[in-house]
Amino acid sequence: MLPQPIAPGSTARPPHPPHRCPPLDPQTQARLRQRVQPCHLSQRLGIEQDCEARVFGQGRTWFHIENWYSVHGLMRHALRLLGLHRRGRANARRIVVRHHDFHLPRLPPAFEGYTLLHISDPHLDLRGDFPDALIDALGRAGRYDLCVLTGDYRARTFGPYQDALAAMARVVPHIHSPIYGILGNHDTIRMVPGLEDLGIRLLLNEAVALRRDGAAIYLAGIDDPHYYRADNLEKAVEGIPEDAVSILLSHSPEMYRHAAYAGCGAMLSGHTHGGQICLPGGIALLLNANAPRRFCHGPWRYQDLRGYTSAGSGASIVDVRLNCPPEITLHRLRRA
Repeated sequence: MLPQPIAPGSTARPPHPPHRCPPLDPQTQARLRQRVQPCHLSQRLGIEQDCEARVFGQGRTWFHIENWYSVHGLMRHALRLLGLHRRGRANARRIVVRHHDFHLPRLPPAFEGYTLLHISDPHLDLRGDFPDALIDALGRAGRYDLCVLTGDYRARTFGPYQDALAAMARVVPHIHSPIYGILGNHDTIRMVPGLEDLGIRLLLNEAVALRRDGAAIYLAGIDDPHYYRADNLEKAVEGIPEDAVSILLSHSPEMYRHAAYAGCGAMLSGHTHGGQICLPGGIALLLNANAPRRFCHGPWRYQDLRGYTSAGSGASIVDVRLNCPPEITLHRLRRA
């Protein structure tokens, strides 16, 4: 049966507004129920339905510029008038491979030199050549033991997500497994089955043991703590031994205090893009995180927690970067 048109003057809404994700099909719902508790699934889906396109309110910050789509064209026009648009677009395709050492107390000797490749905020469906730029960077990354993805695979914060999954399908064959990931504020929980079908193990408020030569450290991951506030750190770390080394994946660095007092040894984040469009010297105009600036780009420390916030490999809103190159990062674990 064809959908019936809405009569003039009617207050009825179309069944699926264009900014909404399509309804959850029974197969996807069944798979998600195997992965997360029913309460978590209902809450995440409900918040997505009610709030996924809001510009004001919701989440840990008041204003969400990524949802204000009427301003995106103005930003591109302003960059063209300033003569920065072409250079900024070229910069956004030049992904830097960074190297960083984590010095962790109690790191088992077997994990000395263990290396994690960290990819964050790829937003792969923003432009058709973003996957190619990331594939090129992956070819320059060299050796690593494990890859972690800290969210924001999709460019928009709402609507269809199949293009993002298709772009990830192009990139994943160029990443050495195992691959672990979490969801960001641009990602719907509906994406979980598709991402896991690609070989990415999503950590949805849970942890896994990484074992090497009879020793173990733990990798924990939480659902988006920034916009959807679907994180449950207590659940994520509940099975980790008190004296074990643990690394937390959190899309936003806003969880730094919680992670420190939960006993995590290290935290990997993204979300801020390092500012993406910065003044000379890398001074960010906007970081979009309710955290001190020192936690929003590069390495940092809070109490006994060591952290790193990636500038991300992609771009958001406009496919431009100025004074803030995109990155993928190789974190090498060292005994303190």
